[in-house]
Amino acid sequence: MVSTRANARPDAESGDRPVKRAKIDSETPAENNATSAPHDAVSLDNEDDEDPYGEGENGAGNADGAARGSDLYLDTINRAALDFDFEKVCSVSLSNINTYGCLVCGKYFQGRGRKSYAYAHSIHDDHHVFINLETAKVYVLPDGYLVSDPSLEDISFVLAPKFTPASVSTLSTPAHLSKPSYDLSAKPYLPGYIGLNNIKRNDYMNVVIHSLLHVSSLRDYLLLSAFDTKRSELLRRFAALAKKIWNPRLFKSQVSPHEFLQEVGRASGGKFRLESQGDPVEFLGWLLNRLHKDLGGSKKKNSSPLFSTFQGELRMEVQQVVVRPDTAGQAKPLFDIDREIKTTVSPFLFLAVDLPPPPLFQDSVEKNIIPQVGIHTVLAKYDGVTTQESRGQLRRYKCQRLPPYIILHYKRFTKNAFVEERNPTIVNFPLRGVDFREYLDAPPSHPPTVYDLVANVTQESVADTARNQESTVWKVHLRAGSGGGDNEKWFQIQDLIVEEIRKEMIFLGETVLQIWERR
Repeated sequence: MVSTRANARPDAESGDRPVKRAKIDSETPAENNATSAPHDAVSLDNEDDEDPYGEGENGAGNADGAARGSDLYLDTINRAALDFDFEKVCSVSLSNINTYGCLVCGKYFQGRGRKSYAYAHSIHDDHHVFINLETAKVYVLPDGYLVSDPSLEDISFVLAPKFTPASVSTLSTPAHLSKPSYDLSAKPYLPGYIGLNNIKRNDYMNVVIHSLLHVSSLRDYLLLSAFDTKRSELLRRFAALAKKIWNPRLFKSQVSPHEFLQEVGRASGGKFRLESQGDPVEFLGWLLNRLHKDLGGSKKKNSSPLFSTFQGELRMEVQQVVVRPDTAGQAKPLFDIDREIKTTVSPFLFLAVDLPPPPLFQDSVEKNIIPQVGIHTVLAKYDGVTTQESRGQLRRYKCQRLPPYIILHYKRFTKNAFVEERNPTIVNFPLRGVDFREYLDAPPSHPPTVYDLVANVTQESVADTARNQESTVWKVHLRAGSGGGDNEKWFQIQDLIVEEIRKEMIFLGETVLQIWERR
């Protein structure tokens, strides 16, 4: 190919790669064009902040020269091959320093200097367009010049989505339901309600991620965040995952949580891993406390956005059990106001709810009947009157302060000396308007006590009373919109499967976790 431009280099290298114009300074003598390109002298592997042409951050000084030449390579970009969900490490050296993504094949390589892996890839595979995975700047290799082109903005947005207060203000409103997005294959999806890859056995973590990222105050905080490198890697990756799940301009209508879950494995010392099934309740407790610490939180009330959202206060009264001869062991022990009662007030992040035990003996007809119980029946544990006996002590509980979002944990699994048993009892609950006033001991100035359901996590396993984690399937029901009626929809998500579900079907699952939002 012969360049017809007036100031194209006469000694342009031969080969398949199109001719690129050299940068010409207006005050430089014309004979300088015969020398090699100025960037050839640059051989650093980590020149992220260096510009071989010296034209500045946006490449404006190269707009008439190399930037136009770069247009010849932009049509080689393959957006369908791009996937920025995995750890940003070089595919050769496994280093996460100064990593670039090839926009032609999607692979990651380190550096862009002459001795770098990205430089070698550009020559050997004839792939020339690379994006810095940290700064989102795009370069053409092996030449090394910066590309500034509006057509690349969609790639930068997928790599690092950006949100504004205006864009997040409608995510929990009915208006969000009327604005579906479309991926590269023109498949519609609703931002925030997309599938997460089950890489091996991480579905128990996926449901917790979805539940937390639909708590509007926490979600908005993460979407508007811009955490620097001084913050923990776990916090930064969780915020990045939140932005991808709510991204309205995805190339694929699904997201892999691999990058975040890899950091979870490291931060938890291997307790929560991709390879083996786990307990979402344990993972939720660990994640909330770890993120609270990473956000600079302390034991004080409202010391982090997490504690401001989920932390309440609970009063527990304890009294030793005294066996009276006149009861003959038949009556249930009660609190005796004439004896000492120890009272403690402690914070909580979620409330544990006990389920009534299923009947031990059933006939052939009753075996087909699943026991059911109402939500207020199991919440009576916190009415300040109902007592529980354990290890020679009587206990009763009542809330002193309710948080904006209440997390309920239904204790569906109990351990004995032989096996961990599962309680299949179904809990009946409305989706809106559950009043927690009966379980609160607080002045009238306390905020409203009526709550609506936001997320509901259920488990499915084989028809057996024994718990088998490997056969357990975790699902989450998520509310879209608000206000009930046609303004509100519910979606069921199981890994990559996202489907709208009828509201009447939600309570039929074996609920393990719920998040309720103050109205």
